[in-house]
Amino acid sequence: MTVTTHRDDTDVRPTGGLLRHRDFRLLWAGQAVSSVGSNVTTVALPLVAVAVLDAGTFQVAVLTAAAWLPWLLIGLPAGAWVDRLPRRPVMVICDLLCAVAFLSVPLAAVLDRLTVAHLLAVALSAGAARVFFETADQVYLPVLLRPGQLPEGNAKLQATQTVSYVVGPGLAGLIAQLVGAVAALLLDALTFLLSAMFLLRIRTHEPRPRPSQRSRSLRRDITEGLRFVIRDPYLRVLTLFGAASNIGLTGYQAVLVVFLVRELRLEPGLVGGLVGVMSAGGIIGALLATTVARRCGTARAVLIAAALTGPPALLIPLAAPGVGLAWPALGGLLIGLGVAIGNVVKGAFRQTYTPHHLLGRVTVSMHLLNYGTIPLAAVLAGAIGARYGVETAIVVMTAWLALTPLILLVGPIRRRRDLPAAPVAS
Repeated sequence: MTVTTHRDDTDVRPTGGLLRHRDFRLLWAGQAVSSVGSNVTTVALPLVAVAVLDAGTFQVAVLTAAAWLPWLLIGLPAGAWVDRLPRRPVMVICDLLCAVAFLSVPLAAVLDRLTVAHLLAVALSAGAARVFFETADQVYLPVLLRPGQLPEGNAKLQATQTVSYVVGPGLAGLIAQLVGAVAALLLDALTFLLSAMFLLRIRTHEPRPRPSQRSRSLRRDITEGLRFVIRDPYLRVLTLFGAASNIGLTGYQAVLVVFLVRELRLEPGLVGGLVGVMSAGGIIGALLATTVARRCGTARAVLIAAALTGPPALLIPLAAPGVGLAWPALGGLLIGLGVAIGNVVKGAFRQTYTPHHLLGRVTVSMHLLNYGTIPLAAVLAGAIGARYGVETAIVVMTAWLALTPLILLVGPIRRRRDLPAAPVAS
């Protein structure tokens, strides 16, 4: 009887790098198509709310918050469950649930039953599926790849995701311009179905967690992951920085479509195009991330990425019709560059630094604070926009984002060239 192994060695050591790694290619393809669809939704869903349902600034911001609220509600138990379950089936089920959720929007529109409440329910359900999918995905990648391959794998996945930040909004704007924003959500549903098909074709056998790695209590599992993050000086400061920067990032993004449509009077196609251009720097960042980390050191790469993510945000409030659109485009390009470099370096660090049996819980513990601030930031930005104007909301949020790199100067990262390979034994 053949014993199930951790990896399929015929795929793990390909001579042509990860492009020759069959199972990684399938995972990569699945993420690529679903990322494009998800980024269609980031523009299409607010456009449906604004153009079809005439939603207000606060309602649109709450819609953004709803997509991220599940990280606060179910994030911690999701991490513990993912550490107990086979990850690929979890990811497939999440893809199918998202497809059903997004298909319900055009169906409701055809039946003349579409409401803002319906959009909120879709955002919440898709957000809940995303919690499980992203956590399982972070734990599943080290199953497919060796530790030395993780930086390349993360860089490729980040590059593809960043391309989707450009392609998705552009497609959403184009489809909304031609046939309406509701139709754009059909594309999103299709991409999740394709993603599930790609994942089902992966051959690598994933080992079940050993009984010794399961505690008797779900609460104990959750506590173990939280304790690891809180006590570790590197994960702790990276989590705080991620949480603070996401307040600024999400805050201005939550009201950006409203600002562009109602204040600058831009057409949906131009809105999607501009959001896509603002995200294009992430493609360059993802491609350069491993080179920057190798030449400058992983710790210094994190600091460089933070510097690119923060101060350039101050260019976004300078947006004006015509030539003035170059300011948010440039600011967004630099922010995307910094975010992509930081995500690649930090993702590979977390996956190799954290003991694998804790990785799901550690990942979701960090995401709880990182992503948990996102719904709060979206609601805050919406409240500021409703009370003082959407332009004021963007100014406040981008100013906050510009200051967040200072957090990384507190802690050990500023004193190192490279991040450590493993925690110091206590």
